[in-house]
Amino acid sequence: MNFCILGAGAWGTAMAVYLANRGHVVTLCPRRMEHALKLSSERKNEDYLPEIIFPADLQIGREVGPALMEADYLLLACPSHALRATCESAQKHLSCSPKLIGSLALCKGLEPNSNKYAHEVMGEVFGKSMPCGYLTGPSHALELAIGKPAAMCLAVDSSEVETRTLQEAISSSTLRIYRSDDRVGAAIGGTLKNVYAIAVGISDGLGLGDNARAALITRCLNEMIELGVHLGASKDTFAGLSGVGDLIATCTGEWSRNRTFGQSIAHGKTPNEIIISQKTVVEGYGATACFYEKGKESGTTAPVLVQVYRILYEGVDPKSAVIELMARGLKAEGTS
Repeated sequence: MNFCILGAGAWGTAMAVYLANRGHVVTLCPRRMEHALKLSSERKNEDYLPEIIFPADLQIGREVGPALMEADYLLLACPSHALRATCESAQKHLSCSPKLIGSLALCKGLEPNSNKYAHEVMGEVFGKSMPCGYLTGPSHALELAIGKPAAMCLAVDSSEVETRTLQEAISSSTLRIYRSDDRVGAAIGGTLKNVYAIAVGISDGLGLGDNARAALITRCLNEMIELGVHLGASKDTFAGLSGVGDLIATCTGEWSRNRTFGQSIAHGKTPNEIIISQKTVVEGYGATACFYEKGKESGTTAPVLVQVYRILYEGVDPKSAVIELMARGLKAEGTS
């Protein structure tokens, strides 16, 4: 297959390297021309994935149009806040991309202000005729690029034949792909896990211990399920890779930007101090505000989400937030 990947951060780069090593034709197209020139000359992504040398046949695109011209699938690896603009840059060239079958979001977040899921944004820009969805799940960029075993979820609204063909094309001896028809659940699980990883990072940063981390992750999963089902997702989705799988990986991985963000918050830094000091995007920060609004609108109880919001956006002391969570009324297991 022929893949065009827009966005050359760590995850977009890792997926490009993986697919090229899998034998596909891949064009990795950064959002900035100067970045494209740098990748072309150095044949590695020094800014985001410096450990990996590009395969010889991995192409670097300097413009969106030529990169899309022969593509079968478009993979969007930009931050969620840049998704609409990235889609719009691609949409201008769709008439010259006759082979294009569909598009997949690799980002895990909602559109700021509108609080729309990635597939909703993609649908608005590309139109209902183009199938779109997600390739999501527990995924550490470096591990994928070097060939460590992993599994992910493919949630897309294309025909069963097209979905199975894509599933087989992406799968390999090191990456197992599972199909899903629950795009809303995949979007919610892939986004909320970043919020909860911030919560776990705060807990770890405060030195609350392994018991607290295990209890917190468990309660976060319960909250994810309750909120997700309330918003129209299937409960079963959260027992899979885009739910509990991604939650565990992001809450416990030393590489997790969202967990590290939470640790820094616990150590006294402000969100703005952390964000302006690094190149990579902490998707959980914006997702916290988006889901806080969604929770209020739906009337769902989400105590962990609410406390993370209060810490990040209202300046509440993390220790006070923990005390509030522990002081809540006692309930039966399985409720929020």
